[in-house]
Amino acid sequence: MRVMTLTWEFPPHVTGGLSMASYGIVRALLGLGVEVDLVIPTREEVYFPLRQEKDADSLPVASLGSTEGMVLPLPQSGIELVKAMDPSVSAYFRPYETRDEGAAEVTLRPLNVAEPLSLVLQFFAEDQALLRDVKAFTVRAAKLASLRNYDLIHAHDWLTYPAAILLKTLSGKPLIVHVHSTEFDRAGGPGDERIHGIEYMGTQFADRVIVVSAYTGSIVAERYKTEREKLRVVHNAFTLEFGGREKERIFKEPTIVFVGRITLQKGPDYFLEVARRVLKKEKRVRFIMAGRGDMEREILHKAASFGLGTKFLFAGFLTREELEPILCAADIFVMPSISEPFGIVALEAMSCGAVAIIAKQSGVAEAIENAYKIDFWDIDRIVSVILDLVENPERLKDTSRKGVEEVGKLQWEEAGRKIVTVYDELIGT
Repeated sequence: MRVMTLTWEFPPHVTGGLSMASYGIVRALLGLGVEVDLVIPTREEVYFPLRQEKDADSLPVASLGSTEGMVLPLPQSGIELVKAMDPSVSAYFRPYETRDEGAAEVTLRPLNVAEPLSLVLQFFAEDQALLRDVKAFTVRAAKLASLRNYDLIHAHDWLTYPAAILLKTLSGKPLIVHVHSTEFDRAGGPGDERIHGIEYMGTQFADRVIVVSAYTGSIVAERYKTEREKLRVVHNAFTLEFGGREKERIFKEPTIVFVGRITLQKGPDYFLEVARRVLKKEKRVRFIMAGRGDMEREILHKAASFGLGTKFLFAGFLTREELEPILCAADIFVMPSISEPFGIVALEAMSCGAVAIIAKQSGVAEAIENAYKIDFWDIDRIVSVILDLVENPERLKDTSRKGVEEVGKLQWEEAGRKIVTVYDELIGT
């Protein structure tokens, strides 16, 4: 079985969870004998023919002009091509500077399924940077269609859906769209109607829709009117080589960490308020916020006005290598997301021994037991749990141990097997 896989990010180009989820899934599929032709928005018109697990790390590369058995020479390796990708080409970059805060509902236009090409092109009328990249990626799909030796198309998140629909139309192959998040999640509200339209279009044209949690499945079914019969839930796992290591402390005091985009969806303002209240009662703790986002300046100003000083530190955006010492130093990890389709970073933190406090409104809450699951808005409860853990080191240690043991069993291979089952539904074994 060979799958044409479209994703907007893949290591070493990492700006968020989509990259690591795509990597974990692709590597697991390769380990199960599935061949993957990987396509990401590199500057060069290339794809990555992956046939063994190790290929997910080495990224063998071929020109779109190559034919089976003949790979055209390229001036750079696959890894170098991915590293050279524009850092602004991010699945998490907001395509619009402003949004209509007053909008209460999203209007979904009727789809003319008989004319998919014109339907795709209607979304690219504006000359906006990110959408130009999406359009170029979609145009490239016409060349991909000539690679007829694949069995189905697997598209990850909205930026690849137009290309996937075009590929399905030209090749006649079955289409799976994989929803890692929705515009409702990312915007923390109504969001942008154009992106909603693309997500709606993708879920409607897909033969199957994989969602990362039942929580996300409910949004897709209710807001995008997707038939529940097409939905398949496949929880994420995690990839973190340094998980299970001994604690490497940065501070003597207990360290409480937030890792994520500093944007409305992730609840950074709740984390800051938690820190303010905890520090009023317990000075022997440190808080670290790692990430970048459109609320960064606001949070910086508020932290300064609260007078938290060196008790509340900003780490900025962290590469995978830079994330390691932060997670290995964390005693408590807090994820107060308003809307979180999954939350792989919570698993990564737990694997490093941090006790996780996660929002009930998250997909990862469905997948784990040994974490504190609290409403994102219940600041008093989060503060109470943190103070209790700090004051009871044995409880902190015991919960940490249980968390490490639990997430150690959550492997991408299981997710891969579930995805192969979805493939078999469409093309048979």
